Amino acid sequence: MRSANAVLPAVGFAPETLLAPRQALVAYFSRVRIGPTGTEAVAIDDAMGRVLAQSVAADEDYPNAPRSTMDGFAVCAAWTPGVLSVVGGVTMGRAPNVSLRGVRHALRIPTGGVLPDGADAVVPVEDVRLEGERLFVDAVVSPGANVVPPGADMRAGEPLLTPGRRVRAAECGLLATLGITGPLVYRRPRIAVLSSGDELVEAQCRPRPGEVRDSNRYAVAASLRAMGALPLHYPTLRDEAAAFESVLVNAIAECDGVVVSGGSSVGERDRLPAAVAAVATPGVVVHGLRVKPGKPALFGAHNGKPIIGLPGNPASALFILEAVAAPIIAALTGAVLEAATLQAQLDTAVQSRAGWTWYVPVSLRHEGAMPVAHPLAVRSFSASLAARADGFITMDERDEEWQAGTTVTVRRFFGG
Repeated sequence: MRSANAVLPAVGFAPETLLAPRQALVAYFSRVRIGPTGTEAVAIDDAMGRVLAQSVAADEDYPNAPRSTMDGFAVCAAWTPGVLSVVGGVTMGRAPNVSLRGVRHALRIPTGGVLPDGADAVVPVEDVRLEGERLFVDAVVSPGANVVPPGADMRAGEPLLTPGRRVRAAECGLLATLGITGPLVYRRPRIAVLSSGDELVEAQCRPRPGEVRDSNRYAVAASLRAMGALPLHYPTLRDEAAAFESVLVNAIAECDGVVVSGGSSVGERDRLPAAVAAVATPGVVVHGLRVKPGKPALFGAHNGKPIIGLPGNPASALFILEAVAAPIIAALTGAVLEAATLQAQLDTAVQSRAGWTWYVPVSLRHEGAMPVAHPLAVRSFSASLAARADGFITMDERDEEWQAGTTVTVRRFFGG
């Protein structure tokens, strides 16, 4: 594999050439075509959280016959008010075999029962008097009263679900209603998760001075899993190891995408940009963003497989993955990107840098009609920052300052 037209800074990052996150994504998708990696049929019990790969339409009218919305009596509205003879009752799960057409009769009917032939209304049990089998209806009953007509829920051929829709409990219920017990879904993309750095040790180890536990790979894997991908852990990329490129090559070959945390900047020990440029085509597409936190982010690809380089600092890595790279992961899963948001009111002012995009973590307090968002100090090195936050707000290039009391949109972390 080799790179073509890789975008690599010669020395450091030139701020005037860095792209804003939105610009970076436009540039990326203009050069890299990413799509789902295949489909599979799954049992409906296994469909929760998966992404539909098929269109779903109603196969017939639902309900397929007029049904009662009340416990009462099925009647012909034309015979009301008046005295009717009760000649039996409707049994749930069966079509009535009695006709009320042309006679002053009524049938007992439960909620959900199918109306008999000749009936066009249901009078609730509390609105009538019953003396033996004589039913006294004192008021006029309108045709269609307390009746669900055929097709009131769904019409035959009506489009209901489209590819890219994530299956939730409601979709599972709808699929079962339509008799679709093996829906077609997109295959979960396999994404290699790697960390880069000589200072990293396994999470179960006690770090010595200068070492840190590798927390990024678990945060990244959890985020990818919440987005609908299947993360696979690969060996740590060591700065001086001769196998740096070969591990990366294997990950690209074996998976549908690669996410690496660390080694994405422009220091002497940051090997990822040059490695991606050397082993992938088109290689590096975007390197460096006009954003805080996360400026050293890298977005590349090899033949439609995304390669995402995240900063090594824990807060920066997670914010770039969730705030910027999420559309790339969504394209790979086939999903329509869905990020949970809520409106909140700032309790203190926040400032950003003119011309830059800032992601500001916030904690939430629920007071009164609207939650209160408290901005947290952005410390890229912090492994606890994102865990202390309930989400983040985005200040775009023109948003230099927001005063206390400003209503803001808080984006929740995936899986939150």
